[in-house]
Amino acid sequence: MHSFAWWPTLVMLLVAAVIDIRSQRIPNWLSLPFLGAGVAAVGYREGVGGLVWSLGGVGLAVVVAGVLCYLRGMGMGDLKLLAAVGAWIGPGQLFIALVATGIAGGLLAAAYALWHRSLGRSLANAAKLIAELPERGFRPHRTIALDNVMALKMPYAPAIAIGTIYSFLR
Repeated sequence: MHSFAWWPTLVMLLVAAVIDIRSQRIPNWLSLPFLGAGVAAVGYREGVGGLVWSLGGVGLAVVVAGVLCYLRGMGMGDLKLLAAVGAWIGPGQLFIALVATGIAGGLLAAAYALWHRSLGRSLANAAKLIAELPERGFRPHRTIALDNVMALKMPYAPAIAIGTIYSFLR
């Protein structure tokens, strides 16, 4: 972990979470410059090894979040936000942040579904995704996806912020 990454990452995640809650989007003007700044800052401070380490964080984020984007369970803004975070904190700390983000995201999703009175439907959809997996294979579901206008969509930047902050505090 690079302690110099704490404040810029915290500020960027808080801004991203507020924007995501308000607009259901994480803008490129926020994530992409932060990604580039992370790679540049770590590369400048640590040399070629730091550059490789930073790009490893970006790569891990792209692989993990890319699968979720492919399955249409996560938006590309979330992927770019995670990649930006990965550029600053590297693959080891990002792995911890991803696990914590998954836990925080599950808890927030349950609370969000309860708030919107759709917990039963959300749980039924999760069971359906699991039950249909053998026949569907590793492909997006036709109706249970972010591009379904009827789907309940939760802003995920707050979960990413919680998971990343946890990774700094552990």
